[in-house]
Amino acid sequence: MNRFGSVGGCLLVLAAASSGHAQVAQPHPNEDCREIGRNYQIIAADANTLQRNAALFSAADRGCEALANKLLDAGASLLARDRRGAMPLTHAAREGHVRLVELFLERGAPIDARNVDGGSALLAAAEHQKPSTVALLLKKGADPNLPGRSGLTALIAAAFQGNDRIAEDLLAHGADAKVRDLTGKAAMVYAAARGFDDIVTRLLAAGIDAKERYRNDLTALMWAAGHDEGVGAPAVERVVDLLLAHGASLDTADNRGRTALMIAAAAGDAAVVDLLLKRGADRSMKDKAGKTALDLAANAEVRARFDR
Repeated sequence: MNRFGSVGGCLLVLAAASSGHAQVAQPHPNEDCREIGRNYQIIAADANTLQRNAALFSAADRGCEALANKLLDAGASLLARDRRGAMPLTHAAREGHVRLVELFLERGAPIDARNVDGGSALLAAAEHQKPSTVALLLKKGADPNLPGRSGLTALIAAAFQGNDRIAEDLLAHGADAKVRDLTGKAAMVYAAARGFDDIVTRLLAAGIDAKERYRNDLTALMWAAGHDEGVGAPAVERVVDLLLAHGASLDTADNRGRTALMIAAAAGDAAVVDLLLKRGADRSMKDKAGKTALDLAANAEVRARFDR
């Protein structure tokens, strides 16, 4: 988003599966588990607590249920922490190992334990788009509103990813849709800016006001107009029309006096400018510097839309 900076600025690490990079072939989990087990067996007789816990973290990462049981019986601790303060439960949740998550909970793992950034197992599962793990943790009583780094919640992570299944489950278990991260963005901002109309629909149904203002007096409609890079015009249109149908105003201005139309024009997005004009946006309005949307037009294609 040119006007405000990337909407993902507070999401420091996204799931590798959503990064768009080619995935390197990984060994089958059972092979990894056997390898971890063989390596541990070499030192088992003289293993200290740190070594047992290190093996447990490896088992949690690869979903090695039988090995994890063996290590716990041998004295490995579910209260152990990695360098970032995360416990084995978070490792298993992040990778979506549902049966291992259930095992750890049955054996007393604290469900809402948090790392040094405040992140919990639930947040890790939501960020890495593991819906079955999210469902299990919520069923077992995980707090859906614990914030992690930069105030990130599981619902905000789901909105950023566009994962409607996880968002639905979180809202059904009491996730607060109004919570904002430390950059002033709520789940609605991320969903609108990234063109996830299904999430926008769900948040509106949860009681989010389409007219709500966020940092710098921006509305969700403005975020949609200045959408994140790569969001197509059809997705923007669906989001804009949803927000308008729920009472959003086309001509509300932010703290610089700029409307959604001005934002789209300044971003050089002719398709969105055309959409907003067709929906009735006021082209005569001026921002605090006295400029209209046409004055702010970033290119000839946008300027041409005002001649129609």
